[in-house]
Amino acid sequence: MTYCIGIRLDAGLVFLSDSRTNAGMDQISTFRKMMVYERPGDRFMTLLSAGNLSISQSVRELLQVERIEGPAGEPPITIWNARSMFDAVRVLSAAVRRVYEQDGHSLKRHGIDFNTSLIFGGQIGREPMRMFLIYSEGNFIEATRETPYFQIGESKYGKPVLDRLINPRTTLDQAAKCALVSMDSTLKSNLSVGLPLDLLVYRAGELRCDRMICIDEHNPYFEMVRGTWGQRLREVFDGMDNPRWDGGDSAHPLLASSARYDPLTKVVGPETRLAAG
Repeated sequence: MTYCIGIRLDAGLVFLSDSRTNAGMDQISTFRKMMVYERPGDRFMTLLSAGNLSISQSVRELLQVERIEGPAGEPPITIWNARSMFDAVRVLSAAVRRVYEQDGHSLKRHGIDFNTSLIFGGQIGREPMRMFLIYSEGNFIEATRETPYFQIGESKYGKPVLDRLINPRTTLDQAAKCALVSMDSTLKSNLSVGLPLDLLVYRAGELRCDRMICIDEHNPYFEMVRGTWGQRLREVFDGMDNPRWDGGDSAHPLLASSARYDPLTKVVGPETRLAAG
């Protein structure tokens, strides 16, 4: 299992991935899930992958040479000559389908699902930044202002903090911090996600990236994030009122009747009749 996050903001893009691959309790390895494709001044693209490692590696290898048919009279489209991120993600989708054609039926005969999911984002020329989530079937959706981030892999533990804090106007530094908190929540709750992490921050319009870091267990900033987040959560939790069951005075009474729902009915014997619904 793995966990990857891609965030698209007005100011740029943030990508974060772990590096753990788990094929059983005694087969835990480190494989990096982030790939960067860059031609400075022309295009910048980042790919995050989750799912079956062999499928993901095959897709990444093919992506560098995959081509799709271009307009009449023009050469085939690759990620290196695509004029838009939409065309580039079409090339990626074609690579996913090609790997399925090569390996999908063989995997199925051995009881293995064709399982991969990808986040692909970047900027080409003067086109606005775009980011896509690609499924195993090769189809994809695009991030919007209403949904400015994607997750793949073990996403449930790190989703709440992203939902509460991320919006298109979030700064890049705030988004990077939020992504690291989201990753820490996942690391805390799931052993199949692990260090080191790859963090990349891309500033809109630069068409190159110099903000990339590999984070291990000794990284001072990530140690601070992990310690501070846990401590502040406990402080906030301790600062909340405990529920009161005695009906005493409280600014936030728990024993408040609901205008819509009745309390739960106890079953005290075979004669108890349960209301439908």
